[in-house]
Amino acid sequence: MIEAVGLTKRYGDKTAVDDLSFQVRPGAVTGFLGPNGSGKSTTMRMILGLDNPTAGTVTIGGYPYRRLPNAPRQVGALLDAKAVHGGRSARNHLLCLAQLSGIPARRVDEVLGVVGLQGVAKKRSKGFSLGMGQRLGIAAALLGDPRVLLFDEPVNGLDPEGILWVRNLMKSLAAEGRTVFVSSHLMSEMALTADHLIVIGRGRLLADMGVKEFIAANSADFARVRTPDTEPQQREKLTSALTEAGGHVLPEQDGALRVTGLALSHISDLAHEADVRLWELSPHQASLEEAYMRMTQAAVDYRSTTDQKAGLMQPLPPGALPPVPVPGQGQPGWYAPPPPQDGGRPSAPGPYGAPGADVPNPYAQDTPRAPQAPTRPGTAPQGPAAAPSVPQAAPAADSAKPEDPR
Repeated sequence: MIEAVGLTKRYGDKTAVDDLSFQVRPGAVTGFLGPNGSGKSTTMRMILGLDNPTAGTVTIGGYPYRRLPNAPRQVGALLDAKAVHGGRSARNHLLCLAQLSGIPARRVDEVLGVVGLQGVAKKRSKGFSLGMGQRLGIAAALLGDPRVLLFDEPVNGLDPEGILWVRNLMKSLAAEGRTVFVSSHLMSEMALTADHLIVIGRGRLLADMGVKEFIAANSADFARVRTPDTEPQQREKLTSALTEAGGHVLPEQDGALRVTGLALSHISDLAHEADVRLWELSPHQASLEEAYMRMTQAAVDYRSTTDQKAGLMQPLPPGALPPVPVPGQGQPGWYAPPPPQDGGRPSAPGPYGAPGADVPNPYAQDTPRAPQAPTRPGTAPQGPAAAPSVPQAAPAADSAKPEDPR
């Protein structure tokens, strides 16, 4: 079990972790959530003895990490997938860790098989992708068959098959009675993996409860109701009936109604009594992501804003008209079409000149020129040879003679 009591860490005048207390119990996957800069990585580093707390204590099984005998055999961790000597092969990297902790070499091959890296065991890790690096880091964490495991963003860079594998691995480790502490920003994945949540914001504890309890405490369920789109009077009739019954009705952008304060069965009865046909009556239960966003919206340090491109554009000159938007412009695969052509000249005023102007067609291929005749010494250079003429149609029988091509 991991236990933190009054854990605090300051860097100068900045407090990264502020009086944090929690417990991570065995037999369950505990998710560690929080916005960027909330202190999750700092907390994990203090658990592993990499950073000294300014105040408070954190213990694993009742002991600080540095006092654990042969700690790698009791605690496994993945904090940085790139913390590997790039010149070593995957097997040699794990073999070095095993020899430092008295772990037999056969265990190296076992964990390489668990994470699926047998085929690249002899390749240097500097050529590994992020997903392969994550697998190697997980293998290092499992090397000592520890009872306590910490993972910081373990699914970054993994493909869907790898994410599913990590999810099942975490659950199986917890089912064996181990303590599993996982930090992640993927709410959908954490909803499928974690049994318990610890949520922090700006270094302070915001929540310490089960996933279902967390969603119920930080979200408001509602019913989604839709009436025939061609009969707006039924929508108004239903809105009046629901409001009179004590419900709170809000219109949504797609024409449906969001109803709170009334059970689905009561909404159905009211619609039947008002003789209103329903196209939809469905419950909406908030996701972990919605509940998390609702709780942490006041603890986010780094927020993005709308890109106000209009403020960066140069003003139009006096009398100029704004450009007309082109359908599809800016979408993937869109290219500017060539200007309309009529005999090699634009048929309408455009960027290449007025109608009828002798302006070359920028999309036409260059006409090949005949090679110039070589000049003899002492003679003046001659001009370029005449371009070959376009083949003419055969002359009629009563024609005098063909026209001089020159």
